[in-house]
Amino acid sequence: MNPKDFPADFVFGVATSSFQIEGAAWEDGRGPSIWDTLCRRPGAIADGSNGDVACDHYHRLDQDLDLIQSLGVNTYRFSIAWPRVQPLGYGAFNPKGLDFYERLVDGLLARGIQPAATLYHWDLPQALQDLGGWAERDMAQRFVDYARHVGARLGDRLHSLATLNEPWCTATLGHETGEHAPGIRDRPRAYRVAHNLLLSHGLAMQALRADGCKSPLGIVLNMGPSTPASSDPRDVDAADRGDAHARRLYSDPIFLGRYPQRVLDDIGPEGLGIQPGDLELVRAPLDFLGINYYTRQLVRADGAGYDPGSMGRPVSDMNWEIYPEGLTEILCRMHADYPGLPPMWITENGGAFPDRVEPDGRIDDQDRLDYVRRHMEAVLEARRRGVRVEGYMVWSLMDNFEWAHGYVRRFGIVHVDFDTQKRTLKSSAQWYRDFLAQWRRA
Repeated sequence: MNPKDFPADFVFGVATSSFQIEGAAWEDGRGPSIWDTLCRRPGAIADGSNGDVACDHYHRLDQDLDLIQSLGVNTYRFSIAWPRVQPLGYGAFNPKGLDFYERLVDGLLARGIQPAATLYHWDLPQALQDLGGWAERDMAQRFVDYARHVGARLGDRLHSLATLNEPWCTATLGHETGEHAPGIRDRPRAYRVAHNLLLSHGLAMQALRADGCKSPLGIVLNMGPSTPASSDPRDVDAADRGDAHARRLYSDPIFLGRYPQRVLDDIGPEGLGIQPGDLELVRAPLDFLGINYYTRQLVRADGAGYDPGSMGRPVSDMNWEIYPEGLTEILCRMHADYPGLPPMWITENGGAFPDRVEPDGRIDDQDRLDYVRRHMEAVLEARRRGVRVEGYMVWSLMDNFEWAHGYVRRFGIVHVDFDTQKRTLKSSAQWYRDFLAQWRRA
């Protein structure tokens, strides 16, 4: 891989999310989120931790913006905390919360970095959850009101604005398996949540455009190949069903205006709560599509668990198979499935690995460095095959609160000592910085 293989206008960045880094959970008018509530549930978080302080980004904003600038990226992807901007999710907005994001955006622009914002990265105001949360159809209008307010305040200065991050995680992990907030285990409800999320996205796109929002608008979906474990027709069929429920459940309505027939056969249209006109709204044209990729799923018809580590495959600290070829595969699959697809950006890609701080303070994370490098090569391979992928952002800028894993899983290219909040560039960050410096000179 040569830096000059990437065009001069390629989007290179790092990514974070609000709840995972901001802290200041009970300051300056921020309301509680569903993750604040889940963190208080015994056993919900692996290390019993919470996001009250996290990386203390709220208080260290300028320091962290200088850190981002030092890496040489041209884009920073972050999310806006709905409960910081509108504490209840309805009613009055919080001026101090909006001021924080304005300082963030203006600080990025002053440093020559493009702000890429996401409206929803899972931290729903708890007051809305008390009213039923995403399972309720009227959540869509509440989301639209929030989106319009943020768009009016920041939309003239953003490089991009995504409505939702990984709706599959909100629906499935939050409402079917219960691993994520709000910690509900109700499969029928999860499918209603999936549709309401997509409806919220479509309505917000319509409203932001009607308001004259100048930012390119899109959505961020997580996906990877659903690979049959063998050539057995039953495994092949099971992999197709897995792809329908995990990927096409979201991408088909957005780009084709319909849900996959396999999903409808399994749960029926009434299971999604579709009403006339919904799918026309969901199919609102996108200016970009964000893709978050980490691994693939190997699928067996008998539903047997897939443990890549026990099968001798290379894995990250999450026990996720390290499979860069899957990124090329899923990009090509999206390109083939949806003619006229807008530009794609890899909005998250990275690996959790156990870091060792050497006596001299160095963190030589060659495993993470290799992960990033190989996945950037996978992006190049997709481009060689004619896929319109125009950006790559590393997850994550720094170690942070890794949801149900607490602080025991580290994805950052920058190490955070959570006792002192000291930030230290790991070898992966130094490599990325040096690569980008060569790319700029190419």
